Amino acid sequence: MKRTLKELAEFLQGTLVGDGSAEIATVASIQSARHGDLVFVEDAKNLSKALVSQATAVIAGGFARASRSAKPLLMVSQPRLAFARAAAWLDSPTSGSSGIHSSAVIDPSAKLVKTVTIEERAVIRAHVEIGEGSRVGAGCIIGLNVKIGKDCRLYPNVTIYPGATLGDRVVLHAGVVLGSDGFGYVRDAQSGRYEKFPQIGKLIIEDDVEIGANSTVDRGALDVTRIRRGTKIDNLVHVGHNVDIGEDVVIAAQTGLSGSAVVESGVIIGGQVGIADHVRIEKGAILGAQSGIPSNKVIRGKGVVFWGTPARPIKEYLKQLAALAKIARKG
Repeated sequence: MKRTLKELAEFLQGTLVGDGSAEIATVASIQSARHGDLVFVEDAKNLSKALVSQATAVIAGGFARASRSAKPLLMVSQPRLAFARAAAWLDSPTSGSSGIHSSAVIDPSAKLVKTVTIEERAVIRAHVEIGEGSRVGAGCIIGLNVKIGKDCRLYPNVTIYPGATLGDRVVLHAGVVLGSDGFGYVRDAQSGRYEKFPQIGKLIIEDDVEIGANSTVDRGALDVTRIRRGTKIDNLVHVGHNVDIGEDVVIAAQTGLSGSAVVESGVIIGGQVGIADHVRIEKGAILGAQSGIPSNKVIRGKGVVFWGTPARPIKEYLKQLAALAKIARKG
């Protein structure tokens, strides 16, 4: 939706230089920008490119104060962050866009406020609760007793098993599965056969969590799987049963977390990382791509990068690689 630069400046709490009545419809890169677009720069060396682009306005830092361009400037302390917030704000649905498609199947006991949107062929089971401003995409299936908070966005074909709880502003991309059974079995020592261990726990997704396409999160076996506020999970990630993920954790694609792993707040996990059961990743640690953490291991070190299998501090890992290379040369 279109917004004036004056409205945008008020929303971002930035300083506007130029025509506040100019309208912005969307965001773009400097190279692809057209009239009505908003772009950003983080340093002075790229400012001239932005100013000669076709964009209507530019978000920049204080370094742009000396500019004499006629193009409107919106100055903020963190241009990239402001640009991201502006993109989300401009993309927010307009009032009156809510509604329930005629092909949706909704149990009479479900509690949906008037501002909820339910798209084609979605299925809403008994006693589901969905908060104001939330949107359920085409083909989604929301199980018995699921609770979804305000302003959530479920893209097409999301499946939520019974009893899961989602906070506010949760984003689930296409194909996400929440609350499925964990991988837990008991082996009969006599017959050698495996029998399923009960998977009857809960799943709680807190506010402002985003989960990428085709990722899966198991509910607890007997207790709770929990993803805490602000965590961002990439595509094709698997979170096992009883896992506890802290606040503002970032997990890249194709990572797997086994049952009862604990990831504390502020951790960064690269792509294709394998985390075994009962592992604890302490606050602020960084796991490099394709790292492996064996069962019951504790990773400790805020801001420290760990790499390799088994994962160890990157300085130690590189030193070991150098020693191996030296031995190989001698051979």
